[in-house]
Amino acid sequence: MLTPLTRPLPTLALTIALGAAAVPAAHAQTIIDHANGYTLTAAGPLQRFTSLAFDAQGRVVAVGSEAETAARLPGARHVDVHGKTVLPGLIDAHGHVFGLGEIASGVDLFAPASLPAALRAVADFARAHPDNAWIIGYGWNQEAWKLGRFPTAADLDAVVADRPVLLHRVDGHASWLNSTALAMAGITGDTPDPAGGKIERDARSKPTGVLVDSAMALADKVVPLPTPAQARAMLDNALALLAKAGLTSVHDAGITAAQDSIYRDYADHGKLTARVYAMIGDTGADFDQLAKNGPLTGYANDTYALAAVKLYADGALGSRGAALMAPYSDLPSTRGLLFYPDAEMRAKMDKAMKAGYQVNVHAIGDAGNHQILDAYAQLIPRYQAAALRHRIEHAQVVLPDDIPRFKTLGIIPSMQPTHATSDQNMAEQRVGHERIKSAYAWRTFLDQGSRIACGSDFPVEPPDPFEGLHAAVTRQSAAGVPVGGWYKHQAMTLNEALRCFTLDAAYAARQENVIGSLEPGKWADFVVIDRDIFAVPPAQLGKVEVLQTWMGGKRVYKSAAVKDK
Repeated sequence: MLTPLTRPLPTLALTIALGAAAVPAAHAQTIIDHANGYTLTAAGPLQRFTSLAFDAQGRVVAVGSEAETAARLPGARHVDVHGKTVLPGLIDAHGHVFGLGEIASGVDLFAPASLPAALRAVADFARAHPDNAWIIGYGWNQEAWKLGRFPTAADLDAVVADRPVLLHRVDGHASWLNSTALAMAGITGDTPDPAGGKIERDARSKPTGVLVDSAMALADKVVPLPTPAQARAMLDNALALLAKAGLTSVHDAGITAAQDSIYRDYADHGKLTARVYAMIGDTGADFDQLAKNGPLTGYANDTYALAAVKLYADGALGSRGAALMAPYSDLPSTRGLLFYPDAEMRAKMDKAMKAGYQVNVHAIGDAGNHQILDAYAQLIPRYQAAALRHRIEHAQVVLPDDIPRFKTLGIIPSMQPTHATSDQNMAEQRVGHERIKSAYAWRTFLDQGSRIACGSDFPVEPPDPFEGLHAAVTRQSAAGVPVGGWYKHQAMTLNEALRCFTLDAAYAARQENVIGSLEPGKWADFVVIDRDIFAVPPAQLGKVEVLQTWMGGKRVYKSAAVKDK
């Protein structure tokens, strides 16, 4: 349970003299008044304030009382938030920005609660978009449908047979195709499973329509790439959603050279309404092109950085692609899939680390996590690279003896609280009662001193960070399931959850000196919300409404409920 505050928190009243900053003016000097403000600090404690002042460049000058801030900026304009709660801008440490924006242009399969409902959605979309050469969709989940199997091409053929259909699973680690799409991709009974992937087949070895992990590339390569205009529309859609969610910074987990070019253009023209810390997808041709001049940090007033590489060790639990040391409890014939042999994976990590990039590796199963920890143990001493704060993305199912290695090696567990509450319907079935004890183990990581960087993995999960806070504190779904919380002993306190979506997420990008808290000298990234998260029952945390979002002293989102005077 969340314990209400029993004593007033100390007021934060820190000021510094700022030199001239080489940044364009965001607004006039501004003071936010009558705030119910909270911020964590580099020193650790949660502190309160009623007023926040920032200069024309968008950097915090002072936080404290109205009298203290007014004294620092006597000629500033004043914005009254009428007692609403103000928090540092939230940071999502793992998302897919263009993917979030792309969903708006495809079939929405997150909502349908059954296979028939999903098929109706596909058919309706196809009728409404007769000119789409491909029918693309996102969000299906056979576990939520209680289907007991993967969906098939035959299921899709019954509603759309004249055009190719490709539908991405909710976790992004499996694709569901109709027969036309399979044929266009050249996938037959003779097509071998690629390394790190699987073509689902029937008893006669005929492909059934689902491709898992690296096998998805067999179909992806024949899907037309988005045009530059479409890619920009995706980014515009995503930025609007992120601002509405109260996110002022995101870590984009795997981008292409083309996407980097768009990001730089948006940063150059002041069009990024959330800071982007991007990771280059893999160490192939895009990496060779983008890494010529080394890591990019602090670009365009800290609105863009390209200083990390994203790799994949394995798949996901839902599609049984996560690599396990022992067989799946609910399908003993498989242990999942490692994408690469040890030496090949280590070579990828070595290439990125040698070039000075932070290495962030997706690993969900205990075998995937073990492989990557072993590689880090060899490579970090070689390059004296601990300062790069390498990460494992997800770190969901980890061997008990491997959890302490995160701390020893200085590896950041980058985790997504809503994954636990979404996966509770199948995770224990997949790994059994013993292995689940060291899965989604936030408390275990925190107690050993690891800093967790929290995110959502949007669009796999909604980008709403307050849903993440709710999941982290309650270990319950948005509907409050299960009563008492799922393995509640692994929950975070609210202070810890807020830290992992602010300061510790910033730390995971080596940006804790410029964002993550409202302290003098840092950027004025903050949100105004409709309730006091430290006063309401935990069940309300996921129901928070964002009223305003500010990034670098500029308001980038305003709810219709906000009436400026």
